[in-house]
This record gives sequence, C-alpha cells and structure tokens, in this order.
Amino acid sequence: MRETTTVFVSNAFIRALALAGRGDDALAVCCQMSETGLSFDRFTYTYALKACVVGSGSGEMKGKEIHGSLLRRGFERNLHIATTLIDFYAKFGLVSCAGKVFDEMPVRNVVSWSAMIGCLAKNGRPFEALELFWEMMVGNPDEVPNSVTMVSVLQACAALSALGQGKFIHCFVVRRGLDSILPVNNSLVTMYSKCGDLEMARRVFDRMDRRDVVSWNSMISGYGVHGFAEEAIMVFKEMINDGRVSPNAVTFISLLGACSHSGLVDEGKRLFYSMVPEYHIYPSSEHYAGLVDILGRAGRLEEAMKVIEDMRIEPGSTVWGSLLGACRIHCNIEFAERASVRLFELEPTNAGNYVLLADIYAEAKMWEEVNRVKKLLEARGLQKVSGCSWIEVKGKIYSFVSVDELNPQIEQLHALLVKFSLEMKEKGYVPDTKAILYELDEVGKEEIVLGHSEKLAVAFGLINSSAGETIRITKNLRLCQDCHSVTKFISQFTNREILVRDVNRFHHFKNGLCSCGDYW
Repeated sequence: MRETTTVFVSNAFIRALALAGRGDDALAVCCQMSETGLSFDRFTYTYALKACVVGSGSGEMKGKEIHGSLLRRGFERNLHIATTLIDFYAKFGLVSCAGKVFDEMPVRNVVSWSAMIGCLAKNGRPFEALELFWEMMVGNPDEVPNSVTMVSVLQACAALSALGQGKFIHCFVVRRGLDSILPVNNSLVTMYSKCGDLEMARRVFDRMDRRDVVSWNSMISGYGVHGFAEEAIMVFKEMINDGRVSPNAVTFISLLGACSHSGLVDEGKRLFYSMVPEYHIYPSSEHYAGLVDILGRAGRLEEAMKVIEDMRIEPGSTVWGSLLGACRIHCNIEFAERASVRLFELEPTNAGNYVLLADIYAEAKMWEEVNRVKKLLEARGLQKVSGCSWIEVKGKIYSFVSVDELNPQIEQLHALLVKFSLEMKEKGYVPDTKAILYELDEVGKEEIVLGHSEKLAVAFGLINSSAGETIRITKNLRLCQDCHSVTKFISQFTNREILVRDVNRFHHFKNGLCSCGDYW
C-alpha cells in the first residue's frame, strides 16, 4: 500500500514537472524512483515520455531507454503508452520508430490515429499523412476525427498545395462543428494561403470570432509568401490597432520575409529596428537573416555584410545562407566565398551550400573553381537534392522528378514542352543552362533544363485539366531562371493562370507576367 501511494505521489510530481516544461527535473524524479526500488506503472511511463519531449539534450536517448524498459515490463501494448511513444518519436523526427509502434498496436483510437497522422505531417511526409487519414476514414468508421486530427490533415494539404482535398476537409470541419475551434481555423488560413487561395484564407480569417497571435501571423505570412508585402504590413497594423494580441518573434520573421519578396528595403529596415524599442522583442538569428536577405536581394551586399559583422549574437547558418543566396543573384564572388567558408563549418553535410557556390562560380565562368567544389561534394559523399514538383488534378496528387521517365504520359509531356520551346525560340528565347554543372554540350544541357520537374508538372496540368482551370504546382527547391521564363510564356500562350510555390514564395503567372516582377 505504501509503495502504491509513493508511486502515485511520484507520478503526480513527474506529471506536474513535465507540464511545466521542466523535463530534466521530471526525469530526475524517475531516476530516484528506480534507485529506491519503486516500480513504474503505466502512468509513470506515460509522464516520463512526455518529460523526454520537453527535456533538453539527452531527451531522445532517455526516451529510447524508457521504451526498452516498458518493453521488458510488457507495457508496449497499452494504448495510452503506445500513443505517447508515437508523440515522443514524432518530436525527434524518428518517423520509422513511430510507425513501428503504431503498426504493432493491437487497438487504436482517434488519439493514436491522430498522433501518427501528426507525426507524418510534421516530419515532411504529407503524402503518407493524407493516405493514413483516408485509411482511418474508410477502414475505421467508428473513429471520428477530432480537431487535432484536422489540424494535422490541413497541415499535410498545405504542404502539398492540395487545394481540392483541403476544401473537402474544410467541408468536413464545418459539418462536424469544428470550425469554432481556434487551432482549426488557424490551420485553415494557413492551408488556403499555401494552396494559393488568398481570398478564401482572408474570408476564413475575417469570419473568426477569436484570434490569437498564430491567427494574425498566418495571415501576415500568407500575404508575404505571395509577394503582397503592403497587405501583410496592413494586417500587422490592424493587429496593433486591435490591441488584444501583441506581436511575437514569428510576426517579425513573416514581416521581414514579406518585405524581402517585394523589395521594400526601407520598410523592412524600419520594422527590424522597431523590434526592441517598440515591442521588446530581441532579434534572433532568423530576424538577422531576414534583414540580410532584404539588403542582399536589393544588391546592398556591403550593407548586409556590415549587419552580420555588427550582430549582437553569433551569426548562424540562416544568416550566412541568406548572404550566399544574395550572392548568387548578384554574382558576388568575394562575399560568396566568405559566406561559404562559414557555412561549410556550420553545415558540413548540407549539399545545397556547395551547389550554390558552384552555381555562382559557373555564372562567373570560373570553371576550375566549379570543379573544385564538385570534388569537395564527391569527397564528402554529398549529393545535390533532386528537384521534385507536385500538382493536384481532379483531387489526386501527382509528383514529378527532373527527367522523369516513369510517368506513363512522359512522351506527351516532352512533346508539348519541345513544342513550346521551339515557339519560344522563334520569339528570341535562349534556354538558360548556366546552372547545369555537368560537362555536356549545349544540346544536352537544354534537354536537362527542359526536363525539370516543374516544367513536367505544368505540361501534365495542361494535358489533364479543363480549359481555363488554374494550374497549381509546388516545388521543393527554388524555381530556376529558365523554368520561370518558360512558365511566363506558357501562361500567355495557353491563356492559363499558373501558380508555382517554390521553397521561398509563390509565383502567380498570368498573361506572360509573374507576380514577383522577376524579383525572387
């Protein structure tokens, strides 16, 4: 009886510490329990795993130790413990471990389904998140999705720009009466923004009875990534005038990004330097990266370098990455090399930094340096991230990789792209192949850029969608110069609106023009 009481008290203490964010202290209590011979029950394991999530440093290792312990005690079949294990592995990005726990669960409820869907959505696996959601809906009719499920599913739709599926989920949310829940509404705003339907995002936002800082930030960010900086700043001013919610660090990251995409240098600087005196928010590395990006894109590289040198904190990879990206735009070798030296130290396994530097050298026709960087990549066993694009057609999502020979319509896609290329060349188009670092003749390089994933996705959309329907594409990398030029032409030639969301922003192509004004 005494041990049971002591375990009960210890569990309550562990739970309280974990909820307060004091994960390390909570785990210390677990250690004391072990040392005094107290047996863990299912509550101890559940709270200990939650403590690992909020703890610092060794949380992942501690959680794996706890998993091993509960396996030895036979607790792995407990519904609540297994669900907490999924949450734990999701926090540390260990999707396969979470999946193994989920697959071995003898019984599941809506909480465990939601935990696994959330794990996939939050760790870059949106396809699988949506697949699992539909599996839950079709195969488990008794498990009715809740608001937590909907937030994760909407996050997956946003990641894929799956507007059709997102609209279906929105209808489900309304039917289930979940549209009064704040996190669900926030996710709807984000989903519509990231799927390119800003009008609907604003409509959801305007209808919200209550807003928190996430609501305001979602709308500001939505305008920002579409290149509508003035609208983003207007929403920020509405937020300040409303007075019920104060901006936070994320607010200014979104504002600085909006100014960067639109070239609002003075406004961006004003916002950055207002953070401390007006809002008591001290700039983080991400804020400095935003300011460096604003200055760098505008060609004010020396000023950007001065910002880095005067930083009150150590510049991180985001700051140096912003400078390197600006150097590619303006082909500045000196600052590119300075940024690369630091990035190679901070992120030795990030192939993107090496590729970016090689691109800059190629632009400057410094071929010996290009080969030197390529050898560095090979020596470190690194590979460039392959370009991949997604498109939703008639509610189904299709993916493409560069030079995709597996698609059953690949011959039609190539034929259509060759047709466009020939017509463009008659109007003076010259393929931009400078980013191709392979030792090929110009014809070979043209074939590579013509097979880029976003071009294939555009062609697929034209062939498989109805006339006049907007084509919406998502790409995992920055849109290349040649794809940008070709898509502008296609939008004019076919009288289609084409939305492309790359890793940085949205491009709205219409009548041969892009909303970015060729500034991206």
